[in-house]
Amino acid sequence: MTDRPVIVDEPDLFPIESADGVDIDVSIVLPVYNEKGHLRAEIDRIRAAMDASEYSYEIIVIDDGSSDGSGEALREIEGIRLIQFLTNRGSGSARKFGTRAARGDVVVWTDVDMTYPNDLIPQLVDELAGYDQVVGARTSEQGTHKLFRVPAKLFIRKLASYLVQTPIPDLNSGMRAFRRDVALQYVSQLPPGFSCVTTITLTFLHHGYSVKYWPIEYFERAGESKFHWWTDTRRYLLQVIRMTLSFDPFRVFLPLGTIFAVIGLAKLGYDLHDGDWKVAINTLLIFLVAFLLYLVGMLADLIGRATRAVAEVQPAAGFTRDAPPVVPPAHPSRRAR
Repeated sequence: MTDRPVIVDEPDLFPIESADGVDIDVSIVLPVYNEKGHLRAEIDRIRAAMDASEYSYEIIVIDDGSSDGSGEALREIEGIRLIQFLTNRGSGSARKFGTRAARGDVVVWTDVDMTYPNDLIPQLVDELAGYDQVVGARTSEQGTHKLFRVPAKLFIRKLASYLVQTPIPDLNSGMRAFRRDVALQYVSQLPPGFSCVTTITLTFLHHGYSVKYWPIEYFERAGESKFHWWTDTRRYLLQVIRMTLSFDPFRVFLPLGTIFAVIGLAKLGYDLHDGDWKVAINTLLIFLVAFLLYLVGMLADLIGRATRAVAEVQPAAGFTRDAPPVVPPAHPSRRAR
């Protein structure tokens, strides 16, 4: 292992095949930013759980510009793939480059702050059978600023559930497992911050890939939280809206346009009844706003469909069975024999 920090900017710098030719089942991606005090304990906990499982695995640690000595501590830990950035790029960037570096069929995202039950990663991977992604859905809230975080997260989760028409028990859990081949189609869309976990969930759901929610316990954090209650909550909300406008803009523009159209009809009725059949200018403006909302929604939908990928990885199936083709006796291929 080199003693020199490695800055990775291009995805093709990552080798795809295992160096020793062994197929890897699971790649565990760990973003690290100033977590020196508990790095070895967390990595040892993950390694012990995976060693006791039936899966081959690799641990990929992305040191995201730590300034507390985490980088030096990580270089002393053997048996991990280590990528160190000299500047802090954000949790999303770390997870994105870690996913591109992964060589396993399954990629696991989790944190090293002792909040997630990382000793259950093998069970999390087991739950992936027949699904494209499994999210560790937290059964409790241990974060700071609970008075603000809990209602804000509930609102964003309900909004996201409405936008993708699917119930989402936990939108921004940092512990999840997913198919690497599916995720590689969309990692370029991941934002640099914490909202990357929201993005990967909504992206899978929107493109028709199955997401399962597996209940997990959530524990008190070790060290100092990197989550800023106002800045990151605002980013989560904006990312949900941004993705909806990219994927299904009618889910936003159609209700808004309908609201203005109903208001316009009510105002029109009022004008005709009390205005001696004269339509007010503000009534026409309300109808114009409704028309523009419908128009922008249609244009956004057309642009989204035109730029959407035409080839996608096949979703996971709960059961498959192959069968040989049926060749009638009179088929030319039989006569050729």
